[in-house]
Amino acid sequence: MKSNCITIFQNTYHRDPDGVSFCPYRVCPLGAHVDHQHGQVNGLAINYGIHIAYSIKRNGVIELSSLEFPKRAQFHIAAVPWPKENDWADYLRGATKVLTDRYQLRYGLCGVIQGSLPIGGLSSSAAVTIAFLTALCTVNHIYPTDSELILLAQEAENKYVGISCGILDQSCEILSKKNHLLFLDTNDNSYEQIPANQHMPDYKIAIFFSGLERSLVSSKYNMRQDECKAAAYALMAFANMPYGNFRDISLRDVPEEIFAQFKDRLPDPWQKRATHYYEETARAQAGASAWRNGNLNEYGRLIFESGYSSIANYECGCDELKTLYTIMRSTDGIYGGRFSGAGFKGCCMAFIDPSRAEQIAESVETKYLAVYPDLKGKYSFHLCESADGVSAQIDLHQ
Repeated sequence: MKSNCITIFQNTYHRDPDGVSFCPYRVCPLGAHVDHQHGQVNGLAINYGIHIAYSIKRNGVIELSSLEFPKRAQFHIAAVPWPKENDWADYLRGATKVLTDRYQLRYGLCGVIQGSLPIGGLSSSAAVTIAFLTALCTVNHIYPTDSELILLAQEAENKYVGISCGILDQSCEILSKKNHLLFLDTNDNSYEQIPANQHMPDYKIAIFFSGLERSLVSSKYNMRQDECKAAAYALMAFANMPYGNFRDISLRDVPEEIFAQFKDRLPDPWQKRATHYYEETARAQAGASAWRNGNLNEYGRLIFESGYSSIANYECGCDELKTLYTIMRSTDGIYGGRFSGAGFKGCCMAFIDPSRAEQIAESVETKYLAVYPDLKGKYSFHLCESADGVSAQIDLHQ
């Protein structure tokens, strides 16, 4: 299907774009909130995401507009604005800055950005960053490896935008393969793409948007990471383990038996964050085994457990997402679900029986809007499939 961004580009610039980059959104069924602690995660890309229709600008100017946000982004590759402007285009500026730190860029680009789902919980920020990096690399004849692209996108968010994310989002959106589960160890960046077992029941990925959008910069996302680090730092001190800079510490550095021995000495919030880390890492490992064996019922049970731990131990999730989670748990045809992403507004995801998709959509919407009638027209349901990772070019005539 021809993307609206292509039509808008043609109407704006009176020519076809040179290319269209596409980066999918992602879901993380297991391994939530542990990538910044160097944990193990499960992830999949889905068949919705960010398109950018673009053409080269030989004067080095970046000029991009978004169909979702006001204000056009415009700056030169040699003069990336600082300080950041706290708008959607910070992701573009950050991506340009990290790329110019490594490569000598000659060309900019003009283009139109389009997202295909509401914002929140599917890592649209990483998808914008990756799609833009892919386009900017293409016009400058730069061909980063997958690993390099992942780290460039992460660095743009860490150092420029100010979000202390790990590499989960970027890895899922770059490395994923259709009908495979990505099992990623964020400690050494090793990964396995596990194909769906031939005996696995049919499934689709359902997205339930709460009707509330959110920004990680204004959420408690960074604070939760600091609490995890504080727990790790304290546990290492209690155990007389050598430790260095607070910035470099993670719970992956602390053996689980040390946590078991000293957890009662931690403040309650820190103990809960660490409990989530160790239990979620075990769920990610068990989930990879269940997927490999085609046991979707067990995989779904683990996802529901993960969602509960995010609420009880990681203490994230607004009331609306908690309501959606509770509704999903009592809805027939849902194998398992949880809120997606950081959990501060946004959406929930679930693996569902596709033969019951219509009934599931109707049931969840009815129950949810009975609690939050003001969100009618903002709440939405979307049925998705797993997908391949980022692509630098699509057929403009599809």
